[in-house]
Amino acid sequence: MRIVINRRPVRVGLLATTVAGVLCLGATGCGGDGDEEAADKAVVGTQLCGGDAVSAQASKALKVITGTSRFGTTAEKSTVARAATDLVEAFPAPTGGRDDVCRIYTADGTPDFAVRVTWGLDDGDTTGTPASAFTVLPMGEETLAAANRASVLFACRSDRFPNSTNAAHVAIGVERWGMPAEPEGDVEALKDAYATVAHSFSLAMAKELRCEKNGGLPARPVLDPA
Repeated sequence: MRIVINRRPVRVGLLATTVAGVLCLGATGCGGDGDEEAADKAVVGTQLCGGDAVSAQASKALKVITGTSRFGTTAEKSTVARAATDLVEAFPAPTGGRDDVCRIYTADGTPDFAVRVTWGLDDGDTTGTPASAFTVLPMGEETLAAANRASVLFACRSDRFPNSTNAAHVAIGVERWGMPAEPEGDVEALKDAYATVAHSFSLAMAKELRCEKNGGLPARPVLDPA
């Protein structure tokens, strides 16, 4: 649960306010402790989730999704490296669900928005027909993009999976988190943005797992439909 703290200073009287204003004259960076705390906690997209998961392009995509380029800090253990370790331990059985890589929240003072990034081990079956809301993109085994989510499935052969002759089928998902809401804005731009963020996390995971040829993922997201 996200806890919002009211950082507005308590008014203690006109005299105290006037004195504080006079003392600030001639000083630089003068502001309330709450404002400084809020500024310290705001980070840019490329600093999220361990600092190696969000590319510069994906950071711009997060702004398209959330409407801001300022985010709250993510948990210290919410990284691709940690998720990769958990994934290796879970292999070879499909997880049958999703676990968090990290959750991204907009910074205080900006509109509330949450993005959830997940990982899972899949059985690799891509024969089903995607729902009409999704666009199929030619990345990995299967990439699907909608106006509020995207997922990338890729096959990974790596020495991090000892004594295995089979590839791991890794699924990375990015979705708007929280109460269901209709997407706001250009649907196609949102699809591209979610796909870009999902690609960034997928490529970071493939590199962390030391997948052969980065799991077949391109160096940059491919956003033209398959």
